[in-house]
Amino acid sequence: MRHRSKTVKLKRNASHRKALLANMAISLIEHGRIKTTLGKAKALRPVAEKLVTLAKRDDLHSRRLAIAFLHQKDTVQKLFSEIAPASKDRQGGYCRITKLGARMSDSAPMAIIEWVDRVAAGEEAPVEEVAATEAVEAPAPKKAAKKKAAEAVVEVAGE
Repeated sequence: MRHRSKTVKLKRNASHRKALLANMAISLIEHGRIKTTLGKAKALRPVAEKLVTLAKRDDLHSRRLAIAFLHQKDTVQKLFSEIAPASKDRQGGYCRITKLGARMSDSAPMAIIEWVDRVAAGEEAPVEEVAATEAVEAPAPKKAAKKKAAEAVVEVAGE
């Protein structure tokens, strides 16, 4: 039975899991959005949200606790100065997980985890808008290109 066993082990021992989640939290703080497997994203969300809650307290003790977990002072500075103030009115739910589908190589379910108040913090556009702009900039289909090339040949031959 799995009563009261909340920890997702991710097939790693405790120290490896702690290091993995700390590194992923650092990447999430630095980049604002990371692409990872769904299981890792679900394991990272509570860790990231607890860090934001620490940063919202904004006292010396919470800053030292964040440094003890992340081991990078500049990342903690960004967490306390940019991410926490953007989420000051929110009472939880600081992260969003968006499912992407299966990875091509091993069919692992992939996801993007990002800050909910990311656009308010002045960073990049959400995933949906980026996908829409990429679709507009796509090259013309091959049939249309072949048709234009054939018309150009006919015009040259007609002269």
